[in-house]
Amino acid sequence: MTNDQTGDDKKGLDRRTFIQVCALTGPSIAGCGGVRASAADGIRGLILKPERLLGKLKKEGTAAPIPEAIWYDSEAEGDGLLYRFPPGSLVSARYLTADALLDGNFQTVYQILLQEGDSGPLFRLQFALLNQCSARIRMPLSAVDQNRWMFQREGAWLKPLAGGARVNLERVDRMTFSVLRAGGRPSRWCLINFTATPDEVPKLASLVLPKGALLDELGQSRLHDWAGKSKSRSEVTERLKKQAAAASALKFPAHFTKFGGWKEKRFEATGFFRTERDGKRWWLVDPEGYAYWSAGMDCVRVDTEANCEGLEKTLTWQPEPSDRYKGVYSARETRRSRSINYLAANFIEAFGETWYDNWKRIALGELRRLGFNTVANWSDWQIAREAGFPYVRPLSSRLPKTRAIYRDFPDVFAPEFQEDARLFAQQLSETRDDPAFLGYFLMNEPTWGFSSELPAVGMLYNTPECATRQELARVLQAKYADGQALARAWEIETSFDEIARGVWKKTIKGKALADLEEFSGTMTQRFFKTLSQACREVDPKHLNLGIRYHTVPPKWVVEGMRTFDVFSMNCYREKVPFQDTETISQMLNMPVMIGEWHFGALDVGLPASGIGHVKDQAARGQAYRVYLEDAAANPHCVGVHWFTLYDQSALGRFDGENYNIGFLDVCNRPYDEIAAAAKASHERVYDVASGRVEKYADAPGYLPKLFM
Repeated sequence: MTNDQTGDDKKGLDRRTFIQVCALTGPSIAGCGGVRASAADGIRGLILKPERLLGKLKKEGTAAPIPEAIWYDSEAEGDGLLYRFPPGSLVSARYLTADALLDGNFQTVYQILLQEGDSGPLFRLQFALLNQCSARIRMPLSAVDQNRWMFQREGAWLKPLAGGARVNLERVDRMTFSVLRAGGRPSRWCLINFTATPDEVPKLASLVLPKGALLDELGQSRLHDWAGKSKSRSEVTERLKKQAAAASALKFPAHFTKFGGWKEKRFEATGFFRTERDGKRWWLVDPEGYAYWSAGMDCVRVDTEANCEGLEKTLTWQPEPSDRYKGVYSARETRRSRSINYLAANFIEAFGETWYDNWKRIALGELRRLGFNTVANWSDWQIAREAGFPYVRPLSSRLPKTRAIYRDFPDVFAPEFQEDARLFAQQLSETRDDPAFLGYFLMNEPTWGFSSELPAVGMLYNTPECATRQELARVLQAKYADGQALARAWEIETSFDEIARGVWKKTIKGKALADLEEFSGTMTQRFFKTLSQACREVDPKHLNLGIRYHTVPPKWVVEGMRTFDVFSMNCYREKVPFQDTETISQMLNMPVMIGEWHFGALDVGLPASGIGHVKDQAARGQAYRVYLEDAAANPHCVGVHWFTLYDQSALGRFDGENYNIGFLDVCNRPYDEIAAAAKASHERVYDVASGRVEKYADAPGYLPKLFM
């Protein structure tokens, strides 16, 4: 028997019969068994048992809290389980499912890999689990078509993300379940056998909570203890009232203008924010004409929502959803989840009906005290507008009449896209005359950008007919003399009609891939230009800040960004990459802005650090100073916006993220170390940007990543 064979193969069970048997009776692979079914879940299908352990994974013999589960101990990333089965075994299945529980107090991120043979393409679904709470993994096998990046968080199953390559389930013959990230720590978890089922898998009906409730009445973790943990309701209320009393006296540094610009350097004033290159570097210019470098704070809002859908038993206290607590609960219709906001509850307990007004004063006062001069993305920007505090806006990317042709990429050659663009731009009507409005982001981290496939490739595989496919066919007809020339160049049997419409299953490589990359550039240019022009017609006064790409984008994407005023990306590295920003700035003749960055630690009661990971709160302060001052010294960069004002909930936000990334915790307690560091850097940011002083360079140790 070869490594690719199972006992069933050896006995002569042919592939067609095998698949039929799987669909009807659910035989076990790599072990004995049959239908996985019980009164609790009734799940039937093909049971997958691991063939062997990977890496240094160890199996325990102790009893697990989940029936039929086995405890595993992992030492390092890559530790996991290997499953093998005949090709085609998963074709009839809709889901891969298993129940699991993560022990300990800190996060582990896992991945399920599906592969075609030893060296074929490999699909990845990554996700995390909530500590000390049972979870049901429900992986839809439709994910392998790569038409969706993020799937719904369900209870303790957190942030499932599709990645890797497209695979054909007819050829997939192996699966691994392994540790993707654990922040350099060992981890322990229990897991039952996976089942590949043709049925809709029920969500987990009841929870196993080995250590009881996960959050206390204040919204803090019950699994952790740390020096700054609030001990009582009275302590939190006293803190909030002191903060409210002090808020009105908190001001920008003395050398800042009323908008947070620099009093010592002035350009022509236009009454609105704009960009300027002074011969040495790029600047933003505030409405009064002063040089401005944007030190921004994302998510300036009452934002510690905990997704409690199906997790109600993890909460110590749930306020009654009465008028008094109407600001505590929210339901995201598009994500079908219910959330509870303990930060709001803490303010309500302290101030009653005036809680939100007090929160506004405290939040804006804290930003001024620390020298943040921009209320950045994902914020309640209306509070900044009321206060005359500089702010940016994220525009809703909803295009109601234009369908998506790959992930969230719209059919940009469809006539309805032009109409939607005009409606899209109308969002700017209410702020087009506001001097404090710095500018707008067209969108945020488009999910097609996370794919290993080009938008044009994804469109071919996932959308049988659309206007953009027809345009692709016209472009190729203009390039190639006839269908035979196209087929020779692409090295496959094809035609212009096949390009224009129909289900595409052929492999794309070589010249075909090059043509589709070029056309993907055409798609993005049309996408960005159409939206930008529509926005300019409604609001010609404010800055178009781009799309907050999730990383340094490929050249074919950058080429489409010439209609922006500022190039923006989110950058979770130790520093902003100088060479990349220089190349992009020179290519587009515009400055660069960073839309998101952060560093977190594991010393204050959160299960995960966030994308940037350092030892403790003091190290967070060092990391802040290094990143911000290095960016300020970069002549192509005009601002960086920290993500976020508050820590995320230990229970996880809508998708499950539960990071220590705030300047304040759920009880509105400031993290003094990073606050002091930010204040110090902001007070000298203009001296650093102008070259008067050297940038801060005392970097902390950067630790292995621990994020979803």
